[in-house]
Amino acid sequence: MYEKDGEKYYVVDAHVHLWDGRESNLKNVHGKQFIDCFYDYHRNLSPEEQVWDYDTYTYYGGQRLMKDVFEDGYADHAIFQATLLNDFYKKGFGQTDEAFGLATEHPDKLTYNHAYDPRNGEAGLEQLRRDAERFGLKGVKLYTAEWHGDSRGYKLDEPWSRRYLEECLKLGIKNIHVHKGPTIRPLDRDAFDVADIDKVATDYLDLNFVVEHVGLPRLEDFCWIATQESNVYGGLAVAMPFVHARPKYFAQIIGELLYWLGEDKILFASDYALWTPKWLVEKFVDFQIPDDLPEYAPITTAQKKKILGLNAAALYGLDVPAELQVAEAVA
Repeated sequence: MYEKDGEKYYVVDAHVHLWDGRESNLKNVHGKQFIDCFYDYHRNLSPEEQVWDYDTYTYYGGQRLMKDVFEDGYADHAIFQATLLNDFYKKGFGQTDEAFGLATEHPDKLTYNHAYDPRNGEAGLEQLRRDAERFGLKGVKLYTAEWHGDSRGYKLDEPWSRRYLEECLKLGIKNIHVHKGPTIRPLDRDAFDVADIDKVATDYLDLNFVVEHVGLPRLEDFCWIATQESNVYGGLAVAMPFVHARPKYFAQIIGELLYWLGEDKILFASDYALWTPKWLVEKFVDFQIPDDLPEYAPITTAQKKKILGLNAAALYGLDVPAELQVAEAVA
């Protein structure tokens, strides 16, 4: 929980990772390219005092995650969003066993979302069923630009992808998080295009599609889709650090999201360990739309509370104390 000026904020970091980008885990040059690109995002968009050394960044471990996210970072709950990248890393980029172990040890603090790839066909469907039972999945994280043999991406509305979404419905996996944001070397920019969200959101109304990184740099396309589709949400991972690095740009992002999506469909995320939540939470609570952008309404405290945690809590059925709700959300 974060408290300032007499206001208390229930915080859900809706996008965290536990990764291994060390040289010992690299399968090929593409794994090195990927972690280096991640580090460049971290280094270029963080306050100087928040920049980690490269070796720590490639692998930081669960103990540090718990400290950065919960002890220092104000989070009441956090959600792992798995990124596997098995074509680039020997044991995968996201560390499934370690992350799920932490979530099992701290179920009040952590939710584990696993990943699947529809290009794995029937074998992958069987694996999804096993994973749903093992992890108790409420959500999954999809990387439509992930490489898979000769394939360098897929669309959500392809036949096999639809088979997997239908299986998610059967298994009770309601929250489909999809990376639809800036490209990461060596992945292809166009494989992250948001257009396929429109099709599946229309066809699978009982699923919630959380568009991670709010479609950047395709924010306008994403907003036009999300305003029409009631089951499409925006995850602020990668958008959040611009609150420091480019505050006017961040004002335009959050202003557009509030105008098109509304305050109930935006989710705070640090994308840890790209960035740590402490400074993001602090800067967001202090942030206000600048006077030279009068087309956007000021952000209210109630809106900030919803974005920082209450919206994600609603999607995942988290028990939020009544005193941390906003007035209109109290039954």
